[in-house]
Amino acid sequence: MVTAAAARQADAPKALPAPSGDFYQLVELLNPDEIALVKKVRAYMETTVKPIISKYWSDDAFPFELLPSFKELGIGGLGYEGYGCAGGSQKQFGYVAMELARVDPSICTFFGVHSGLAMGSIYLDGSEEQKQKWLPQMARFEKIGCFGLTEPLIGSGASGGLTTTAKREGDSWILNGQKRWIGNAPWCDLSIIWARDLADNQVKGFIVENKSTPGFSVEKIEHKMALKVVQNGQITLNDVRIPESNRLQGGNSFRDTARVLRMTRYMVGWASTGAQMGAFENTLAYTQSRQQFGKPIASFQLVQDLLAKMLGNLTACQCMMLRLAQLDDEGKLSDHHAALAKAFCTAKARETVAWGRELLGGNGIVADYNVGKFFADVEALYSYEGTYQMQNLIVGKAITGISAFI
Repeated sequence: MVTAAAARQADAPKALPAPSGDFYQLVELLNPDEIALVKKVRAYMETTVKPIISKYWSDDAFPFELLPSFKELGIGGLGYEGYGCAGGSQKQFGYVAMELARVDPSICTFFGVHSGLAMGSIYLDGSEEQKQKWLPQMARFEKIGCFGLTEPLIGSGASGGLTTTAKREGDSWILNGQKRWIGNAPWCDLSIIWARDLADNQVKGFIVENKSTPGFSVEKIEHKMALKVVQNGQITLNDVRIPESNRLQGGNSFRDTARVLRMTRYMVGWASTGAQMGAFENTLAYTQSRQQFGKPIASFQLVQDLLAKMLGNLTACQCMMLRLAQLDDEGKLSDHHAALAKAFCTAKARETVAWGRELLGGNGIVADYNVGKFFADVEALYSYEGTYQMQNLIVGKAITGISAFI
């Protein structure tokens, strides 16, 4: 005999699974300390950043109010040993980047430009004195950095065609030129500027202290449609005088610049994977609650088909990025490895977030639903740190032994 309580329990709605973008439980490949940090970052992004970030995204503004609490995460200099840096494996660095991008790719980009590009330039190409001077302050987020390579007319051709110049005068260098699309530039404390030495035509790196250097100015780039929280700037250098002590002592050719780009390029793979993760989880939650024809749209075959495709892209990218981080930790990472991951993951991200926007219908273009901004932000990830086509040419050269570059 069925009791009334049992009947009510049988009729009760079945609890739906919570959205999770880690279908293969890859986070379990981290050690306990790494998992604890990833969980700490996730909790921070969910409780502190997510409730406010859509407004900042819509307003083209950076949430400076978050900087004090962001510093407390202790993630400055992840992957770097010593100099007050957080250290740890590249797997951990990647998972943290993915968690940041899972809520907002702009916050991940802010972090990547500062901790990856700016700190990475000093860590890889700086002298011991420069590392001791700058990295501890940057690891504590007391000094924020940016990375000035791209120019108004020079993007993919940076290896051989920089128009920003450096001229040696005694114990100083005179820098002239412009840089464009430089994240953090409108407000940060120091810029890593790459310029062509007029004496030997080689690319060299310089640390420019923004707020105290005459001839250095920045104009914020307005009206962006992607990564709107990150403040990008156009830097102008007009007879900027830099002491020899601020020249990166190990940054003497584009090959040295490329060492930094190799590391940060594949971080874009993690960021685009995190964007897919956020888009998938928000889309799945929406389809579970959105009613149409008297039932959740998640019950429809065509909806489930797109959700499965989104998850497939996401999981493939997670597995690729995990293996790439392992190669980096083993000292086996090459330019072509990073290039393939950057190209593949950003291309799949475009596809994944487009399906998410489609499943939300009209709500997919409203920032408050936490899918539309991924749809826009991924367009920037697809292009920056080297275009899709340029990455494929790097891979093509590696696998054929023939360069197709001009």
